[in-house]
Amino acid sequence: MSLGQRLEIRQGQGLVITPQLQQAIKLLQLSNLELEAVVEAELERNPLLLREDGEGGPDTPDNDNDTPREERGELELSDRDTQQANSDLDASEGDVYGDDEPTVREPVASADMGEGPMVDWSRAGKGGGFDGDGDTLDHAMSRDKTLAEHLMDQALIAGFSAPEMAVAQILIDAVDEGGYLRADLTEIAERLGCSMALIEKVLGVCQGFEPTGVMARSVPECLKLQLIERNRFDPAMAALIDNLELLARRDLSALRRVCGVDDEDLAEMIRELKALTPRPGAAFGAEPQAGVVPDVFVRQDLSGGWRVDLNSDTLPRVLVDQSYHAKVVNSARSDQEKTYLSECLSQANWLIKSLDQRARTILKVSAEIVRQQDGFFVYGVEHLRPLNLKTVAEAVGMHESTISRVTTNKYISTPRGVFELKFFFTSAIAAADGSEAHSAESVRHKIKHLIEGEKASGEVLSDDRIVEILKEAGVDIARRTVAKYREALRIPSSVERKRMIR
Repeated sequence: MSLGQRLEIRQGQGLVITPQLQQAIKLLQLSNLELEAVVEAELERNPLLLREDGEGGPDTPDNDNDTPREERGELELSDRDTQQANSDLDASEGDVYGDDEPTVREPVASADMGEGPMVDWSRAGKGGGFDGDGDTLDHAMSRDKTLAEHLMDQALIAGFSAPEMAVAQILIDAVDEGGYLRADLTEIAERLGCSMALIEKVLGVCQGFEPTGVMARSVPECLKLQLIERNRFDPAMAALIDNLELLARRDLSALRRVCGVDDEDLAEMIRELKALTPRPGAAFGAEPQAGVVPDVFVRQDLSGGWRVDLNSDTLPRVLVDQSYHAKVVNSARSDQEKTYLSECLSQANWLIKSLDQRARTILKVSAEIVRQQDGFFVYGVEHLRPLNLKTVAEAVGMHESTISRVTTNKYISTPRGVFELKFFFTSAIAAADGSEAHSAESVRHKIKHLIEGEKASGEVLSDDRIVEILKEAGVDIARRTVAKYREALRIPSSVERKRMIR
């Protein structure tokens, strides 16, 4: 057999993911906040995109085509803009939809759960101009102080010298939201070029600030500071704090020996310990946390079924400014400008198509999940059915990866609360009698319910006993699975629960 080089022509088929398709896939898995940021960026980058207000017209002073675009605060095409935009745009395949495609999307109706009002598009964001910032000062004056601000106010009147104040600022910056000092004192001393004695002196003063227990380096030290402030830190209490692991295990006999007290004194010490605050900084304001905004609403209709609607507040409302496109395309002076306008129009049409398809896909998948988990909405978590991505994908005619993207970071508001769509996908646990399998979430709920009933019955159930009870109820489950679910629910073992009852 001879070896050599030769030239051959082969024909084959392959899947090429275009930039437009990559964008559509990306939009599908974004949360509503991430989608808002993407749309805002596209509005700034693409001069042919406009935001539409709630009344159905563009979010501009008027819709008159005779008004110059620059007077309406919109972008003006120039050679410099064209060259810059061309350098930023990826290679495009042209207008993938053609000139006959609509540029304003049709409203999306509710899913097949009953007739109802149409779902329209709303604004993607609020903008960042000065006009909307009128209440910023009032908000800053009315908000609660953060823990760092509260500590700094006390440091300013503590009588620190200039070096001590510098150390205090570094220590306060290292305090977390719970009030604990998360820093290595040796590293701070080396960084500031000062002695450990100065660091410890400043820390000792700062640990006397309000709230009591703040700037401790561990839970025992935090409790110790609070007990010292109450004048209750004696040798017995010190021994109790040094052996918190015994208290966590409810090993009261070992605690009595270590502390050298009787049952009554130990019970009193434990009550005092429970009255302390393990997170002294938790009562102070922190950075505001964004609340969960549901993407889908589920409501019960008059016929007893369930209505599934998109949350229009989370859907961006954008359209293509065809009048501006017609005006500038006729005045294009070079092939480069014409190419730029063609790419902008193609990308604008594709973005609108992708947003519409994303909304319809979320609605379709959510409707199928509601149909599959109807028992949960009617009767509760014990009737949650086993469900996986493949089941929903086959029902709606999509790929499993698409269902996974749709249900990521998407939330649904139901009469039983707000849940992530992933919540409804649970593994299956076989039934003992060969009937329909049980959802893992419903089995966890049953285990929790059984253990919560121990106080009324006076019987502490072991994991083996829970397995027997569940098998009598038709759930075929192993002991190690019961132990895993119990630990996931943060429920102690039967031995530890017996100690807590004593």
